[in-house]
Amino acid sequence: METAFLKDIIIISGLALGVVFVCHRLAIPEIVGFLLTGILAGPHGFGLVSQVSDVDSLAEIGVVCLLFTIGLEFSLKSLLRIKFISLVGGSLQVGFTVAIGCALASTLGMPLNKALFFGFLISLSSTAIVLKIMQERAEVESPHGRFVVGILLFQDVVVVPMMLIRPLLAGQGGGVIAALTWLVLKGVIVFVVVILAARWVVPMALHRVAAIGGREVFVLGIVFVVLSVAFLTAAVGLSLALGAFLAGLIVSESEYSHRVLGNVLPFRDLFTSFFFVSVGMLLDVRFVLDNSLVLALATLAALFIKFMIAGSSGLLVGLPFRTSVLGALALSQIGEFSFVLAKSGLGLELIDLNIYQLFLGISVLTMGLTPLLIGASDRLADMTVRLRMPEKLRSGLRPSAEETPVSMLQDHLIIVGFGLTGQNLARAATLASIPHAIIELNSKTVRRERAKGKTIVNGDAAHDAVLEHAGIRRCRVLVIVISDPGATRRVIDAARRLKPGLHIVARTRFVSEMGPLYELGADEVIPEEYEASVEVLTRVLTKYMVPRSDIEGFVAQFRAEHYRMLRALTFESQSMGDLMVEIPSMEIASLKVNPGSSLIGKSLAEQNLRKRHGVTVLAFKRDSQYRANPSGEERFQPNDVIIVLGNPEQIAKLGGRLQGEG
Repeated sequence: METAFLKDIIIISGLALGVVFVCHRLAIPEIVGFLLTGILAGPHGFGLVSQVSDVDSLAEIGVVCLLFTIGLEFSLKSLLRIKFISLVGGSLQVGFTVAIGCALASTLGMPLNKALFFGFLISLSSTAIVLKIMQERAEVESPHGRFVVGILLFQDVVVVPMMLIRPLLAGQGGGVIAALTWLVLKGVIVFVVVILAARWVVPMALHRVAAIGGREVFVLGIVFVVLSVAFLTAAVGLSLALGAFLAGLIVSESEYSHRVLGNVLPFRDLFTSFFFVSVGMLLDVRFVLDNSLVLALATLAALFIKFMIAGSSGLLVGLPFRTSVLGALALSQIGEFSFVLAKSGLGLELIDLNIYQLFLGISVLTMGLTPLLIGASDRLADMTVRLRMPEKLRSGLRPSAEETPVSMLQDHLIIVGFGLTGQNLARAATLASIPHAIIELNSKTVRRERAKGKTIVNGDAAHDAVLEHAGIRRCRVLVIVISDPGATRRVIDAARRLKPGLHIVARTRFVSEMGPLYELGADEVIPEEYEASVEVLTRVLTKYMVPRSDIEGFVAQFRAEHYRMLRALTFESQSMGDLMVEIPSMEIASLKVNPGSSLIGKSLAEQNLRKRHGVTVLAFKRDSQYRANPSGEERFQPNDVIIVLGNPEQIAKLGGRLQGEG
């Protein structure tokens, strides 16, 4: 038995690698590749897998891991913030879908009980697929992401009373009201336990476990928390997936949430791939081929109906039009919990075998189209908002929920490491009014700085999830000032992969470490031993009474020449900074106009800086606004910042004039 299961895992893994590779070359989402793998390997395909039930068990673990990571990205405060969307929006979405599905099925000749059950089936969406894609796109905490999560959570809860109502629809039920009442009571008890655990028990326990220092012990503690909460919810009649989400909520209240996320992500990605494969195994290819036209029309109809209902639900709870469209596109498929519901209905004769296969075909096809729909959602939403509509409908009936400090940052600086250099950089960024976020692994430091009001994230910046949480896709500059060369390399690799155009500055201890960092994608690498030599040089010249302006000019030229030499030995990049290195003795610098400067009130044309100093003015920064390619009539004003291109020595002399030294 064990050997057969191992053989199945090898077959699925190898086949998935090949299929996903082909999908990647054809620009098809990898989730579709996993679905195709299941179709090919499953009992309705080539029958390559013998232990289908074992694959289903791995798939269930994948859903648990996925919902746990979603819970980690939320918090109890976040959940309470979307309670209106979840309760009202979820009720509208599920209620309208059930009603319309029931009406359509009745029109096609189904009895009322079977038509209502059919409405149940199409009302649910795929938690696993949608949240997996939204995590990859870093949209879980976006406005439409919160709408989608709220609706999906409501669906995961409402599937339980749907399961309880099945016998009643089949004419076998008794005591349904009592069962529902008892379920609600147990749900309230679970929610109270979750709040107590999130506030006091788990944060304290994780702090004690983390103090031991071993990664294995820490992971074991997390596994215990997840399985305990999931078992508790399953014991009271709720789903394991919902329990995993609640476990994630509990852990999210501690300062270790992002550290936990980094440890769980590899398991999540592995097991969720088995979930998508298991879904593909359900599809009967022969049935699809024999009924291709009916399936195509039914799939399009299901997508359209669910899109319209979900979008209308978003508008009715007051979301902006664009947010509603984005959320509706994400919710337009039929979900995995519908499979469980449909299989149980088959045994109760609420659905016949042909309708069951048709339903499976529609569900799998809508799931396969979901990555494509979400990938095109921005363009589709932009097209729809161009339509003529009342401004109130376009902007939404209710103000959007308050965003978290990190999610509010745009065009910001991310500082990895909060040692002395990181602290100085954060202090300078604050004084210069530069928005910034800090990533720090030391939980004590995070707790202390967060109490001071710092925007600081606890976690390992080498993990994608931690960088995503810090807003890597929205930031302008990433500065890495940690002392671990291996970790620095991993952070650069992850950051460059997540945002190819990001400007990355890294600190390293030795010149010999510069090459590997440039090869990984760093734009600037500052070696401590080289900067130490510059500082020694500066102090020696000061003792010999060399004028400060001469020292600054000499140091600027020294840096330009020697960094050019160091870069020539390493990796050539295409950034503007590298271009300046390739042009001998040239650099781009920003200079501030001191209120005492003799240039105040004079124009660029009058000063003719290019002829007098050999310096070209590229832009002015005034009142936080940049003015590129300024005209000759532009006049210097106090506290202007000018961006110039030129020889380091000439730039230093111009800097002296701007400071009022000549």
